[in-house]
Amino acid sequence: MNNHADVAKTTEISGVAFRQRGVCCASPTGLHHMAYNEWGDHDNPKVLVCVHGLTRNARDFDQLARVLAGNYRVICPDIVGRGRSDWLRDPTGYTIPQYLHDMLVLIARLDVETVHWVGTSMGGLIGMALASLENTPITRLVLNDIGPVIPSESIKRIGDYVGRAPSFDTYDAAENYIRIVSAPFGALNDDQWRQLTESSLRQNADGRLEMRYDPGIGESFRREMSGGDIDLWPVFDRVGCPTLVVRGAESDLLKAETLQAMALRGPHPAVVEVPGVGHAPMFLDEAQISIVRDFLLAA
Repeated sequence: MNNHADVAKTTEISGVAFRQRGVCCASPTGLHHMAYNEWGDHDNPKVLVCVHGLTRNARDFDQLARVLAGNYRVICPDIVGRGRSDWLRDPTGYTIPQYLHDMLVLIARLDVETVHWVGTSMGGLIGMALASLENTPITRLVLNDIGPVIPSESIKRIGDYVGRAPSFDTYDAAENYIRIVSAPFGALNDDQWRQLTESSLRQNADGRLEMRYDPGIGESFRREMSGGDIDLWPVFDRVGCPTLVVRGAESDLLKAETLQAMALRGPHPAVVEVPGVGHAPMFLDEAQISIVRDFLLAA
C-alpha cells in the first residue's frame, strides 16, 4: 500500500468544487487506500454515495454530483483497483464481498447513520447487496442498468475486454479505443467522450497511456462470473427501501423481461428506460440526470 495522508485536494468542475480524500481499508493480504471525491457541504447530514461500474471510476459521476451537491454531501469512491485507489496485492481479492466491506468502512468514516445510493452496474450490485442486509444504512437506492439476473452472454462480452491492459502512444488512439468499447453508452458528444477518456487514463512509467484500473480485475471477474447466468433474486427480494431501476433500452446486461419482473417483487421499484442507450446510462446530460434527481429528492 502507498502511504497516503488524508489531506483534501480541492478540484473544480464547471464552477463547483469537490475534494479528493481517502480512507484506509483492509483485505486478507494487507491494507489499501481507497480514494473518494466529496462534493457539497461536508457537514450536510444528507449523504449520497455514487458507485461506478466494473472498470470505471469516481469521475463518472462528476456531472450528477455537480447537480446534486447543493442537496447532498455527495461521495464518489474509486473502488479498490480503480482510479486513484490502490491495487490489491492479490487480484483474486477483487470481489463483491471485499467491495462491500470497503463501503462499510467508508460509511463509518463519513460518520452518518443513513445514505442514499446510486450504483452503476457493479456499483449497483454492491448497493443491492448492502441494501438487502438487516439494519442497512441505505434508505433510498438507484440501480443503474443492473438487476438480479446477469446473462451469461453479457458476462462473456465484458470478460473479453476486461483485463486486456491496452496502452496507447497518443490520446487520440486511446479515445478511439474507449469510444469502441463504450459504444453502448449511447450518442455522446465530443466533449463528453473527451471527459470520459481523460478520466479513464493515466500515464505509465514508459510515458504511454493506459487504462486507470488494475488488469487483474479481469482475472477475478472471469473466475467469479463463470458458470452461466447469475441469479441474485434472493438478494433483490430482501431489499426494503424505496428503489429506482434505470435501464438502457438497448442493454444486454439488464434484460427487458428482468426489469418487468423486478417491478413486481422485492422493493417493487419504480422503473425507467433510457432510449438509445445500452449498458449503461452515464448521467451526463440533463435528461438522464433528472431521472435520478427527481427520485432522490422526492424523499
